Amino acid sequence: MDLDRGVSVEQDWGRLEDGTPVGRWTLDDGTVRVGLVEHGARVQSALVPGRDGERADVVLGFADLAPYAAKGRSFGASVGRFANRIGGGRFTLDGQAYAVPVTDRGNAMHGGLRPFSELLWSAHPVEGRCGVRFSLLSPDGDNGFPGALSVHVTYVLHEGALTVESLATTDAPTVLNLTNHSYFNLAGDGSGTIDAHLVQVLADRFLPVDGTGLPTGELRPVEGTPFDLREPVAVGHRVEADDEQLVRGKGFDHCYVLSDAPGGTREQSLAARVEEPVSGRVLEVWTDQPGLQLFTGGSLAGTLVGKAGAAYGPRAGLALEAQGLPDAPNHPEFPSTVLRPGEEFRSVTEFRFRTAG
Repeated sequence: MDLDRGVSVEQDWGRLEDGTPVGRWTLDDGTVRVGLVEHGARVQSALVPGRDGERADVVLGFADLAPYAAKGRSFGASVGRFANRIGGGRFTLDGQAYAVPVTDRGNAMHGGLRPFSELLWSAHPVEGRCGVRFSLLSPDGDNGFPGALSVHVTYVLHEGALTVESLATTDAPTVLNLTNHSYFNLAGDGSGTIDAHLVQVLADRFLPVDGTGLPTGELRPVEGTPFDLREPVAVGHRVEADDEQLVRGKGFDHCYVLSDAPGGTREQSLAARVEEPVSGRVLEVWTDQPGLQLFTGGSLAGTLVGKAGAAYGPRAGLALEAQGLPDAPNHPEFPSTVLRPGEEFRSVTEFRFRTAG
């Protein structure tokens, strides 16, 4: 069904096991075309031109619903209630202890056993804009988190930039960390590794992790380490450096600190830039969040086959996840991820697609 301002929807793109239809939405601003799926409120595709004008799909993902509906598929998804990790799946809020299901090496990961990325969101076009708003109600006690949470994730496409706005309110104190988990390969889905991509992250510090991927609490300067990406660096020149942190992450799987802690508030600004030299495609990430998780896909094992028919092995794509700092509920020195009744959580991240000269 075609709607106004470059928005269309295929209302029965696939069906869940219980027969519920799942829609796929398309946003097209004349330059970039983005596919969005109601399951997981996820980005399924992004057709982006290179310097020669040819468009390629730069988002990793699948051609039908089934792989997304399989448990644990965070490709392109809106991740929550708490993106990234909570140590031991436990935290204390206002003197009350809470437990979240442990899903990754002894930690809670991306929200528990049935996180937002595995749920069906309702969807509506954004009036007067090339956009779609996805909505979800997470009940009190969902995966062990307190408070009934109302969440909205809105995607708007304008002049080659995909804006992701997240809003949430709660009826009881809770913790919240939302992000988008798209994997990008600017040479095109299925084109090989991202080793030649030039990556720049505008951050002076990052969070080292222990053997389970959990931040140790240290905010380590990037100066003098392979994590110094303040100037563009080819991923392949750094990812296999002889560094304990890169070994633990199977490459980059670390959160960069974009703002001073405590507080964590920052104006939306450029956090990262990625360039694929052959096509000239450039991705800029602008965000108001205090952290950016850089993940170069070291855990992709080649067991999943994407839209282009290629298996997703290590470094088939990279993720740039703007978010609060991982395990923040257990680190009072980190920017707070607490949301209280009467407050509104709001974050805006832009994925700006450009071409290099």
